[in-house]
Amino acid sequence: MIYGSRLRLRGPEQADLPLFVSWLNDPEVRHNLAANWPMSMAREERWFAELANRPVQEQPLVIEIQQAKEWTAIGNCGFHHIDWVHRNAEVGIMIGEKAHWNQGYGTEAMQLLQQIGFETLNLHRIYLRAYERNQAGLRAYEKAGFQLEGRQRHAQYDEGVYSDVLMMSILRPEYDALKGSSK
Repeated sequence: MIYGSRLRLRGPEQADLPLFVSWLNDPEVRHNLAANWPMSMAREERWFAELANRPVQEQPLVIEIQQAKEWTAIGNCGFHHIDWVHRNAEVGIMIGEKAHWNQGYGTEAMQLLQQIGFETLNLHRIYLRAYERNQAGLRAYEKAGFQLEGRQRHAQYDEGVYSDVLMMSILRPEYDALKGSSK
């Protein structure tokens, strides 16, 4: 387990799959994700079975919060495309439980991913892609120290509309400066 101040990250279990499928089948949750197709339990089970073939550092983490002394899953996050030569990786996050949107959990999960990425994996750059329409996500990424580094114009098509994909990143020295200023 990896603990933050209000949440923890843990590895996924088979029992989490129905929850993941319910999140991915909710059009409102899926709206800001690259997943634009409904998810079946069979497909999610295949994905879970294949996790063991991925590097452990690229396996997702479940985001949990404590409610009434019970830990409750509200989303997941993780690293993708880790490049060990250039020491960078992409991160992704999903808060699937809409009741917990806009409460700072995405920011805290991103900060924990940065801690893991920079202090454990020795990365130099962590980046992400976000849809321009995802204003809540963009605010969370900026709060976590990510900076806009580019825009892919009309790179995403969904519900009859093209939108820009924003590239954001944080570098190790920027993370160190943020961490030092919070002490």
